[in-house]
Amino acid sequence: MMRPVGYFVHHQGRGHAERCAALVNAMTRPVTIFCAKGDIFPPLREGVTITPIPSLFEPTGTESGADIPTPDTLHCAPVGWPGIRTAMGTIAGWFAAADPALMICDVSAEVAQLARICSVPHVKVVQHGDRGDPGHVAAYDGAAGLLAPFHADLAQPDWRWPMHHAPGLGVALALPDRAAARARLGLTGQVVLVLSGGGGNGFAQAPIGVGARALPDAQWITLGHVERDWHATEPGNLRHMGWVPNVPDYLAAADLVISSTGNTTCQQVLAAGVPWIAVPEWRYFDEQVFKARALQAAGAALHLPSLPASVHAWRGAIAAARAAHDPARQRALAGTGDAAPAAAAWIEELCARLWPASADIIPLATAS
Repeated sequence: MMRPVGYFVHHQGRGHAERCAALVNAMTRPVTIFCAKGDIFPPLREGVTITPIPSLFEPTGTESGADIPTPDTLHCAPVGWPGIRTAMGTIAGWFAAADPALMICDVSAEVAQLARICSVPHVKVVQHGDRGDPGHVAAYDGAAGLLAPFHADLAQPDWRWPMHHAPGLGVALALPDRAAARARLGLTGQVVLVLSGGGGNGFAQAPIGVGARALPDAQWITLGHVERDWHATEPGNLRHMGWVPNVPDYLAAADLVISSTGNTTCQQVLAAGVPWIAVPEWRYFDEQVFKARALQAAGAALHLPSLPASVHAWRGAIAAARAAHDPARQRALAGTGDAAPAAAAWIEELCARLWPASADIIPLATAS
């Protein structure tokens, strides 16, 4: 059989798991996924298995608490965590037993470096952010290839590595008919959609209420988590829907979107092609800040560092977003829907370069 591929998936949010599923389902090689949560994945094809590992980031109370400073070459590598030892030991043991073609890391600089130390080629998934630190640079410099799940025009100017760009990977880009979506949702008139992803705490309640008062003739709807503020005063044109299964209906129905800038959220809003105010949530390495800057530089959104704090600031931001709106530009950045097969073909080409045909086949006894 052909050498298998390993795949580490960060379990924060669902974007990592969704693009993993899209990619591995388009591949033909055996794949072993390593993740701390096995229930966040869409359906997976035959030949793809999930190996559960402890979280690399969350303590369980069994840690020793050894206080040794973390070197700049690592990010999350505390000493005395049994879970990290178990997770890394499981992955390293699989490297030795499976003799894989490569390891895909989405995302962990430590797992990427573990693969390289274990003499396994790795593909590093790239995210936006201030990632010029030694840990990220080592993971990128040591990679056999870099996979960017967004359009090349959203690349940061400081990136010096060649990448395979896969805009829309793992994201359903097709939206329903606008009139049909509005009919299903019972919406008429102007609709402002406030959308936060699943990887954080969402937006605060109070500034959204101020925004709804700034545009009283529009129906304001929030999707995702909203942090409650005791001092928030909300007008009657604001509804909080929480988590819903039919986000595409709301996007198709919207006249304006205010959203955080996680990758899945961005791809969905780009596909909708509506005026967009991009407000990053806090993430490690300022990931969402750099993504919002890239979106504005590419002509796809108005980047604001935070939600406006007054009615007049909201009205100014909305006017600016509408004035700069370029729906064709947005949809072009969303991708064409072929990201998964194209990325799978790139992975296969990479394997062919890494391994001569005779070395890409391992005996069944070894594979088992």
